[in-house]
Amino acid sequence: MRYFIELSYNGSAYHGWQNQPKAISVQEVIEKGLSVLLKETVSIMGAGRTDTGVHAKQMFAHFDTDVVFDEVNLTYKLNSFLPKDIAIDAIFKVKDTAHARFDALSRTYLYRIALKKNVFNFDNAYFVKQDLDIKKMQEASKILFQYTDFQCFSKVNTDVKTFNCNLMKAEWFFENDELHFVIKADRFLRNMVRAIVGTMVQIGLGKLEVDDLHTIINSKNRSEAGFSVPAHALYLTQVEYPNNIKL
Repeated sequence: MRYFIELSYNGSAYHGWQNQPKAISVQEVIEKGLSVLLKETVSIMGAGRTDTGVHAKQMFAHFDTDVVFDEVNLTYKLNSFLPKDIAIDAIFKVKDTAHARFDALSRTYLYRIALKKNVFNFDNAYFVKQDLDIKKMQEASKILFQYTDFQCFSKVNTDVKTFNCNLMKAEWFFENDELHFVIKADRFLRNMVRAIVGTMVQIGLGKLEVDDLHTIINSKNRSEAGFSVPAHALYLTQVEYPNNIKL
Protein backbone atom coordinates (compact mmCIF):
# COMPACT_ATOMS: atom_id res chain seq x y z
CA MET A 1 0.00 0.00 0.00
CA ARG A 2 1.02 3.59 -0.57
CA TYR A 3 0.41 6.19 2.13
CA PHE A 4 0.64 9.96 2.26
CA ILE A 5 1.92 11.80 5.33
CA GLU A 6 0.74 15.36 5.97
CA LEU A 7 3.14 17.17 8.28
CA SER A 8 4.63 20.47 9.40
CA TYR A 9 8.04 21.41 10.74
CA ASN A 10 10.21 24.19 12.06
CA GLY A 11 13.28 23.99 9.85
CA SER A 12 15.69 25.91 12.10
CA ALA A 13 17.60 22.83 13.26
CA TYR A 14 17.69 21.03 9.89
CA HIS A 15 19.73 21.20 6.70
CA GLY A 16 16.59 21.23 4.61
CA TRP A 17 14.06 18.53 3.82
CA GLN A 18 16.17 16.14 1.75
CA ASN A 19 18.65 13.63 3.15
CA GLN A 20 22.23 14.92 3.36
CA PRO A 21 25.40 12.79 3.67
CA LYS A 22 26.82 14.67 6.69
CA ALA A 23 23.94 16.76 8.04
CA ILE A 24 20.58 16.14 9.68
CA SER A 25 17.44 16.56 7.53
CA VAL A 26 13.71 16.42 8.17
CA GLN A 27 13.38 13.46 5.80
CA GLU A 28 15.99 11.45 7.69
CA VAL A 29 14.33 11.99 11.07
CA ILE A 30 10.90 10.90 9.83
CA GLU A 31 12.31 7.87 7.98
CA LYS A 32 14.04 6.70 11.16
CA GLY A 33 10.83 7.06 13.15
CA LEU A 34 8.72 5.16 10.63
CA SER A 35 11.34 2.43 10.27
CA VAL A 36 11.39 1.84 14.04
CA LEU A 37 7.59 1.80 14.39
CA LEU A 38 6.91 -0.36 11.32
CA LYS A 39 9.95 -2.59 12.00
CA GLU A 40 11.21 -2.31 8.42
CA THR A 41 13.31 0.14 6.41
CA VAL A 42 11.06 2.92 5.16
CA SER A 43 11.94 5.54 2.57
CA ILE A 44 9.76 8.59 2.00
CA MET A 45 9.42 10.98 -0.94
CA GLY A 46 8.54 14.60 -0.20
CA ALA A 47 6.44 17.04 -2.19
CA GLY A 48 9.50 19.22 -2.62
CA ARG A 49 12.85 20.24 -1.19
CA THR A 50 13.00 23.06 1.32
CA ASP A 51 16.46 24.53 1.90
CA THR A 52 18.36 24.72 5.18
CA GLY A 53 16.42 26.68 7.79
CA VAL A 54 13.19 26.93 5.77
CA HIS A 55 9.95 25.94 7.52
CA ALA A 56 6.83 24.12 6.35
CA LYS A 57 3.33 24.73 7.68
CA GLN A 58 2.13 22.04 5.30
CA MET A 59 4.24 19.39 3.63
CA PHE A 60 3.34 15.99 2.17
CA ALA A 61 5.40 12.86 1.62
CA HIS A 62 4.58 9.31 0.54
CA PHE A 63 5.88 5.88 1.49
CA ASP A 64 5.13 2.25 0.63
CA THR A 65 4.69 -0.64 3.05
CA ASP A 66 3.02 -4.04 3.33
CA VAL A 67 2.69 -3.65 7.09
CA VAL A 68 -0.90 -3.37 8.24
CA PHE A 69 -1.51 -0.57 10.76
CA ASP A 70 -4.14 1.79 12.10
CA GLU A 71 -3.50 5.20 10.53
CA VAL A 72 -4.66 7.23 13.53
CA ASN A 73 -2.63 5.12 15.94
CA LEU A 74 0.53 5.35 13.81
CA THR A 75 0.10 9.13 13.58
CA TYR A 76 -0.05 9.31 17.40
CA LYS A 77 2.96 7.03 17.88
CA LEU A 78 5.06 8.82 15.27
CA ASN A 79 4.33 12.19 16.86
CA SER A 80 5.44 10.78 20.21
CA PHE A 81 8.64 9.48 18.63
CA LEU A 82 9.57 12.64 16.68
CA PRO A 83 11.20 15.78 18.16
CA LYS A 84 9.06 18.79 19.04
CA ASP A 85 9.89 20.66 15.83
CA ILE A 86 8.26 18.08 13.51
CA ALA A 87 4.52 17.32 13.71
CA ILE A 88 2.52 14.69 11.82
CA ASP A 89 -1.00 15.91 11.03
CA ALA A 90 -2.31 12.81 9.25
CA ILE A 91 -1.39 9.53 7.55
CA PHE A 92 -3.79 8.23 4.90
CA LYS A 93 -4.01 5.69 2.08
CA VAL A 94 -3.69 6.85 -1.52
CA LYS A 95 -3.70 5.23 -4.93
CA ASP A 96 -0.67 3.06 -5.67
CA THR A 97 0.36 5.47 -8.43
CA ALA A 98 0.00 8.63 -6.31
CA HIS A 99 3.21 10.64 -6.01
CA ALA A 100 3.80 13.35 -3.41
CA ARG A 101 6.06 15.34 -5.71
CA PHE A 102 4.80 14.78 -9.24
CA ASP A 103 1.07 14.86 -8.48
CA ALA A 104 1.20 18.18 -6.66
CA LEU A 105 -0.81 20.79 -8.55
CA SER A 106 0.65 23.80 -6.77
CA ARG A 107 2.82 24.95 -3.90
CA THR A 108 2.43 28.17 -1.92
CA TYR A 109 5.17 29.98 0.01
CA LEU A 110 5.03 32.84 2.50
CA TYR A 111 7.90 35.21 3.28
CA ARG A 112 7.71 37.41 6.39
CA ILE A 113 9.46 40.79 6.64
CA ALA A 114 9.37 42.51 10.03
CA LEU A 115 9.01 46.30 9.71
CA LYS A 116 9.56 46.91 13.42
CA LYS A 117 12.14 45.44 15.79
CA ASN A 118 10.40 42.75 17.78
CA VAL A 119 12.12 40.52 20.34
CA PHE A 120 9.52 37.80 19.81
CA ASN A 121 9.82 37.29 16.05
CA PHE A 122 13.49 37.84 15.17
CA ASP A 123 13.95 34.15 14.41
CA ASN A 124 10.65 33.90 12.47
CA ALA A 125 10.79 37.01 10.25
CA TYR A 126 13.44 39.05 8.43
CA PHE A 127 13.84 42.50 9.98
CA VAL A 128 14.39 45.34 7.48
CA LYS A 129 15.33 48.59 9.23
CA GLN A 130 14.96 50.92 6.23
CA ASP A 131 11.63 52.14 4.85
CA LEU A 132 10.31 50.11 1.92
CA ASP A 133 8.27 51.48 -0.97
CA ILE A 134 5.47 48.91 -0.85
CA LYS A 135 3.71 50.35 -3.91
CA LYS A 136 6.77 49.71 -6.09
CA MET A 137 7.12 46.19 -4.70
CA GLN A 138 3.48 45.49 -5.59
CA GLU A 139 4.08 46.77 -9.13
CA ALA A 140 7.11 44.53 -9.44
CA SER A 141 5.19 41.47 -8.28
CA LYS A 142 2.69 41.97 -11.15
CA ILE A 143 5.54 41.90 -13.68
CA LEU A 144 6.34 38.31 -12.65
CA PHE A 145 3.12 37.11 -14.31
CA GLN A 146 4.46 38.16 -17.71
CA TYR A 147 7.11 35.44 -17.56
CA THR A 148 7.49 31.69 -17.10
CA ASP A 149 11.29 31.33 -17.31
CA PHE A 150 12.77 32.25 -13.92
CA GLN A 151 16.35 31.07 -14.42
CA CYS A 152 17.66 34.40 -13.08
CA PHE A 153 16.25 33.49 -9.64
CA SER A 154 17.56 29.92 -9.61
CA LYS A 155 20.59 28.67 -7.76
CA VAL A 156 23.37 28.02 -10.31
CA ASN A 157 24.56 24.51 -11.23
CA THR A 158 21.16 23.00 -10.45
CA ASP A 159 20.12 19.77 -12.18
CA VAL A 160 16.68 20.82 -13.50
CA LYS A 161 15.57 20.22 -17.10
CA THR A 162 13.58 23.44 -17.33
CA PHE A 163 13.44 26.78 -15.54
CA ASN A 164 9.78 27.33 -16.41
CA CYS A 165 7.27 27.83 -13.60
CA ASN A 166 3.60 28.74 -13.98
CA LEU A 167 2.82 31.49 -11.50
CA MET A 168 -0.66 31.60 -9.94
CA LYS A 169 -0.23 34.22 -7.20
CA ALA A 170 2.37 36.79 -6.16
CA GLU A 171 1.34 39.58 -3.83
CA TRP A 172 2.41 41.70 -0.86
CA PHE A 173 0.19 42.59 2.09
CA PHE A 174 0.48 43.92 5.62
CA GLU A 175 0.02 41.68 8.66
CA ASN A 176 0.30 43.73 11.87
CA ASP A 177 3.92 45.00 11.98
CA GLU A 178 5.02 42.69 9.18
CA LEU A 179 5.02 42.76 5.41
CA HIS A 180 4.13 39.38 3.91
CA PHE A 181 4.82 38.07 0.42
CA VAL A 182 2.74 35.12 -0.80
CA ILE A 183 3.67 33.32 -4.00
CA LYS A 184 2.00 30.29 -5.57
CA ALA A 185 3.11 28.25 -8.59
CA ASP A 186 3.02 24.75 -10.01
CA ARG A 187 6.72 24.36 -9.17
CA PHE A 188 9.65 26.36 -7.80
CA LEU A 189 13.36 26.42 -8.56
CA ARG A 190 15.98 26.14 -5.83
CA ASN A 191 16.38 29.45 -3.98
CA MET A 192 13.75 31.03 -6.28
CA VAL A 193 11.47 32.57 -3.65
CA ARG A 194 14.30 34.02 -1.58
CA ALA A 195 15.92 35.52 -4.68
CA ILE A 196 12.62 37.05 -5.83
CA VAL A 197 12.03 38.58 -2.40
CA GLY A 198 15.60 39.89 -2.24
CA THR A 199 15.15 41.56 -5.64
CA MET A 200 11.83 43.07 -4.53
CA VAL A 201 13.44 44.40 -1.35
CA GLN A 202 16.07 46.17 -3.45
CA ILE A 203 13.27 47.69 -5.51
CA GLY A 204 11.52 48.75 -2.31
CA LEU A 205 14.74 50.36 -1.07
CA GLY A 206 15.21 52.27 -4.33
CA LYS A 207 18.36 50.38 -5.30
CA LEU A 208 16.56 48.98 -8.36
CA GLU A 209 13.73 50.39 -10.45
CA VAL A 210 10.54 48.46 -11.08
CA ASP A 211 11.25 48.17 -14.82
CA ASP A 212 14.69 46.72 -14.05
CA LEU A 213 12.87 43.49 -13.28
CA HIS A 214 12.26 42.93 -17.02
CA THR A 215 15.99 43.18 -17.74
CA ILE A 216 16.83 40.91 -14.81
CA ILE A 217 14.41 38.15 -15.84
CA ASN A 218 15.38 38.32 -19.53
CA SER A 219 19.07 38.05 -18.60
CA LYS A 220 18.55 34.52 -17.20
CA ASN A 221 21.58 35.35 -15.05
CA ARG A 222 21.46 34.84 -11.28
CA SER A 223 24.07 37.52 -10.70
CA GLU A 224 21.74 40.13 -12.22
CA ALA A 225 19.01 39.49 -9.62
CA GLY A 226 18.99 40.65 -6.01
CA PHE A 227 20.43 38.97 -2.95
CA SER A 228 18.82 35.94 -1.31
CA VAL A 229 16.93 36.92 1.81
CA PRO A 230 17.52 34.79 4.93
CA ALA A 231 15.90 31.35 5.05
CA HIS A 232 14.46 31.63 8.57
CA ALA A 233 11.53 33.79 7.38
CA LEU A 234 10.39 31.48 4.55
CA TYR A 235 7.48 29.06 4.97
CA LEU A 236 5.99 26.45 2.67
CA THR A 237 2.32 26.96 3.56
CA GLN A 238 0.28 24.78 1.22
CA VAL A 239 0.61 21.92 -1.26
CA GLU A 240 -2.45 21.11 -3.36
CA TYR A 241 -3.37 17.78 -5.00
CA PRO A 242 -6.21 16.42 -7.15
CA ASN A 243 -9.30 15.53 -5.07
CA ASN A 244 -9.24 11.91 -6.24
CA ILE A 245 -5.78 11.09 -4.92
CA LYS A 246 -7.10 9.55 -1.70
CA LEU A 247 -8.55 6.06 -1.54
